[in-house]
Amino acid sequence: MIYEELTHKIIGCAMKVHSTLGNGFQEVIYQRALAIEMRKQGLSFTREMEMTIYYESEEIGTRRVDFFVEGKIMVELKAIIELNDSNLNQCRNYLEAYNLPVGLLINFGSNSLQYKRIYNSKHPEAKEALKNNPKKS
Repeated sequence: MIYEELTHKIIGCAMKVHSTLGNGFQEVIYQRALAIEMRKQGLSFTREMEMTIYYESEEIGTRRVDFFVEGKIMVELKAIIELNDSNLNQCRNYLEAYNLPVGLLINFGSNSLQYKRIYNSKHPEAKEALKNNPKKS
């Protein structure tokens, strides 16, 4: 799958943070801890990166992504009891708006870490990968 090694490394960092802190903190606490862990693992990233959103080639606003890792992967964090379709749809929309093939949605708020690899079905790289493995979404 697209950037599988990189997404695996990010998820590993998130697992370490969750096993150390557990659940129950605000999202910003996990964001700070994940930044420390990713730095320790040699990952380059931008935190709270502001990205422009376009509609039909016109700029309509900006949105801050929690992390943009290695210039390739958007990472959105949550600290809620359970991920839902709204969270997944939001992440997919951001991938489309930023024209990225893959992103991660990570939730620190449940007893066990929750994570989802999200694919932009409109991106050429993701289209090809999804065609070869239709169970991914």
